[in-house]
Amino acid sequence: MNNSNKFNDFLAEQLKDEELKAEYDALEPEFAIVQAIIDARKATGLTQKELSVKTGIAQGDISKLENGNANPSLKTLRRLAEAMGKTLKIEFV
Repeated sequence: MNNSNKFNDFLAEQLKDEELKAEYDALEPEFAIVQAIIDARKATGLTQKELSVKTGIAQGDISKLENGNANPSLKTLRRLAEAMGKTLKIEFV
């Protein structure tokens, strides 16, 4: 069993706790934004440093965003999207 499977099994067990699951679900939009930033950057073949140069956003700040240690503003998300040749789309579903 690889580490990913071990983690997924652990997470599934922990999410049986309704209070923990509610907190986890509340954070899902933040996780989705972080993952979207990482996926878009990797799809464009850019390193954090290269993205930093293109956006003028410090590499350390991009790292914080990708690690979930900072909340990006709409302006920052637009700058990131533009630098990666992407269009920012935010929806209420």
